[in-house]
Amino acid sequence: MSKNKFLLPFIMITSLFFLWGFVHNLDPILIPHLKKSFSLSTLQASLVDSSVFIAYFVMALPAGLLMKKYGYKTGIIIGLLLFALGSFLFIPAANTQQYFFFLIALFIIACGLTILETAANPYASLLGPPETATFRLNFAQTFNGLAATLAPTIGARIILIEGNSEEALAAMSAPARQIALASEASSVKTPYLVLGCIILIIAVIFVFLKLPEIQETAEQPGEKTGIVHALKHKHLSWAVAAQFFYVGAQVCVFSFFILYATKAAGISQQKAADYAGYGAGLAFLIGRIVGTSLMKFIKAELLLVIYALINVLLCIVAITATGYTALFAVIGIAFFMSIMFPTIFSLGIKDLGKDTKFGSSLIIMSIVGGAVIPPVMAYVSDEWQDIQMGYIVPLICFVVVFFFGLKGHKVVKI
Repeated sequence: MSKNKFLLPFIMITSLFFLWGFVHNLDPILIPHLKKSFSLSTLQASLVDSSVFIAYFVMALPAGLLMKKYGYKTGIIIGLLLFALGSFLFIPAANTQQYFFFLIALFIIACGLTILETAANPYASLLGPPETATFRLNFAQTFNGLAATLAPTIGARIILIEGNSEEALAAMSAPARQIALASEASSVKTPYLVLGCIILIIAVIFVFLKLPEIQETAEQPGEKTGIVHALKHKHLSWAVAAQFFYVGAQVCVFSFFILYATKAAGISQQKAADYAGYGAGLAFLIGRIVGTSLMKFIKAELLLVIYALINVLLCIVAITATGYTALFAVIGIAFFMSIMFPTIFSLGIKDLGKDTKFGSSLIIMSIVGGAVIPPVMAYVSDEWQDIQMGYIVPLICFVVVFFFGLKGHKVVKI
């Protein structure tokens, strides 16, 4: 198949990376917003992350089975429709003023994202010559980094509206307080309505778009395949573990960024949100661009080892330093973790053949680390009464990524 036939499909697939990156990076804005709007505890507010990342655990294997039977295009369309449905559900959630409905809407969005990521990551990797698969996936993931830059700054200005202070709310009568909080909660309706409409338009485009179905190794009669067989590939098992810890570390860095910045650097939440976007988010984007370029000269697994080791050192700085030194250390972590997800993914599905779709599902399933690891960091932070000490947890995560890049990625024939 000619390169021209791959171009438009690759552009459309790349657009998906931006979309799910954008909605993911609205979550750190939703957490303080919903916490205030519903007078939640920190633990209750953290259910935003839990409802999102648990969906990856629940839906990853069904997504793999779906694409195994119907192909990547069908998976992408279904994922987009669920994404749009969840976005539209923010409107009745805001109208009914029920936090549980917001969590349901987020869960449905995440179910759609799970299917999209299960499809788009291997599709981008396989849509071209095998020798450039890691480069291609990192390039597509660069747009995920662009979304990480834009979403916090845009979201802070649209969703984190200037409302009543906690003291002013406490002084109000119960009916007046309910009206005030309802007004603040309603600020999510327009952004998610617009997002849902955009997603629907893209779904329609995919319906009429001719996507080349990637041909994988045909199964021979009596030949074993499936989840258990896929896990016999040692490099896939390593990738599942590495991705679990990496995603956990990434969610820790971004979700706790505003809390960390306000404590370590002593800045306001609004300024911290700007640093989250134009600092950590932009560093993440630039890191993707730089890392993707470096892969033309440095093997992906070696670059992964170097970046993971640097992040271990930066975590030590984030724990021990104060002020803007600590803040910029965390921004540096965002830069050097930028290539990790797509690199782990592409190395993990390398040479899987007929097991590629199940392998993809298992790696996407490991994104549940984003639901498991952050509460561990929160627990450590609470025990030490210091959010900086919580960075011991991402440090350990990056050590696991380091060993995957060092030896775990090596393909052993089965």
